Amino acid sequence: MPRYAAKLQYDGTHYVGYQVQPNGPSIQAEIEKALKLMAKLPKGQHIPTSSSGRTDSGVHALGQVIHFDYPAAIQPDSMLRALNSILDSSIRIIQVAQVADDFHSRYHATGKKYLYRVDTNRFPDPFKRLYTTHHPYRYNLQNMQAAIQAIVGTHDFSSFCSSKTDKENKVRTIYEATVNYDEASHELHFYFHGAGFLYNMVRILVGTLLQIGDGLKPVNELERLLEAQNRNEAGPTAPPQGLCMMEVEYPEDPFK
Repeated sequence: MPRYAAKLQYDGTHYVGYQVQPNGPSIQAEIEKALKLMAKLPKGQHIPTSSSGRTDSGVHALGQVIHFDYPAAIQPDSMLRALNSILDSSIRIIQVAQVADDFHSRYHATGKKYLYRVDTNRFPDPFKRLYTTHHPYRYNLQNMQAAIQAIVGTHDFSSFCSSKTDKENKVRTIYEATVNYDEASHELHFYFHGAGFLYNMVRILVGTLLQIGDGLKPVNELERLLEAQNRNEAGPTAPPQGLCMMEVEYPEDPFK
């Protein structure tokens, strides 16, 4: 069967995350339901999909990548249009390509980019409430900008990983990490680019950095936490709605 890769965007507000779970609707379930309908499969059969990575409940994506084997050869553009005609408007396929039979959206990924948005207005903007975290307190941007540089490079991120993770190796490499203030939107933008990320890693980093900005923790706190390797000593896990998976990188762009 031919293998396809698809790049998708989704509003994760009303989903329990990307991966299929028993406690509510998931992005994966919706896509596999659409593929089953397209292929007219009999009851009990489905087309499994694999993703570049999971996103938590309420987390969004602009560049999630998946792959699947389809029981017939279809032109990529026809596949894209057919899926979008079935899927809920909160999920959109933006690119489809037929790829090599050994292509894997997760194992072949070499990097991922995430953006976390924080609304700093005095009162939460009702039009941003599903896509930002509200933080109306005074903060020191320079302290956060100095602190975030500590995570660039290869480190053990045990302090910034949920205890629910199934990963034993918590060493990850971060290529770039920045935090800036956008005057037009009155938002703080936390940007992370790395080879891979642990469960809740970005959200715990943001929660800790906001504490540093608020003066609740010192500027060198991230350095100390990298050494401590203890989740209980890090800051809170920032809410999910501010997080968006922006891009997944591969040695060769499968959609080029």
